[in-house]
Amino acid sequence: MSAPAAPTAPAGRFTICAFSKHFQWTTIDEAAKLCADFGYEGMDITLRPGGHVEPARVEEDLPKAVEAVKRAGLTVPMVTSDIVDVKTPHAGTVLKTLSRLGIHNYRWGGFRYTEKASIPDQLAEIRKRVRDLAALNKQYAMTAMYHTHSGAGLVGASFWDLYILLKDFDTNAVSVNYDIGHATVEGGLGGWVHSTRLLLPYTRGVALKDFYWEKNAKGQWDARWCALGQGMVHFDKFLPMLKAAGFHGPLQLHMEYHDLGGAGAGKKTFTIPKDKLFMMYRRDVGVLKKMLAEAGML
Repeated sequence: MSAPAAPTAPAGRFTICAFSKHFQWTTIDEAAKLCADFGYEGMDITLRPGGHVEPARVEEDLPKAVEAVKRAGLTVPMVTSDIVDVKTPHAGTVLKTLSRLGIHNYRWGGFRYTEKASIPDQLAEIRKRVRDLAALNKQYAMTAMYHTHSGAGLVGASFWDLYILLKDFDTNAVSVNYDIGHATVEGGLGGWVHSTRLLLPYTRGVALKDFYWEKNAKGQWDARWCALGQGMVHFDKFLPMLKAAGFHGPLQLHMEYHDLGGAGAGKKTFTIPKDKLFMMYRRDVGVLKKMLAEAGML
């Protein structure tokens, strides 16, 4: 059996992807049909415990899920996995199956800092795990995209640490899934600009979401996720940066705000009328396309 072709940066335009986490309340078949109707071009399938595909059943269930998405007229340019490193259960089987199906991008991540060692020492140890995962990815012609979250203790929330971890590795093997919402949480003024400039050369996927700061019931300031265009993320500045960089990977729309009645958070049920949920889903896709058009990207 010949070795799989090495992944390269995909040619052409980016793909507007739905995140199947927001459709965990239904089957992948129905989710794909809905996403096609809402105006998506592809789907990012949740391939993790509790997702649309369980890692333990990847060989049996992922081909069926991919076929369902393709029947709806969409593509599967990536999946969201629970892979952290080569020791993650089923990691090898997941990568082998993805490669066989021609899906060469997967969302990766989950490194955390502790207070028991210095950050430089911890990064040196994590780098070894990145090295081993990069080697496994090369074996199966896969590209891991580390998702950037915000919050204390999370590797990648500071962004410069990802640069240190990835700068000497092949981005065909290990790269970034840059979340502009989380980047703005961590650096709402100039920080997100610097992190974007730093990580764009290593970015193979981009997640879009919006938020604003509000006080919670305890009087503490929290980031509240909201509908696209209703928060403080500077899409009018960020999208032109993507265009200038020639970005053409999976462009994922994340809708994790409370108005969706639990659907946005990946719940198996939701608490609002279905027609209202679908209206908000459709609205956000429309807002995204309007933003992309204004940035000269459509």
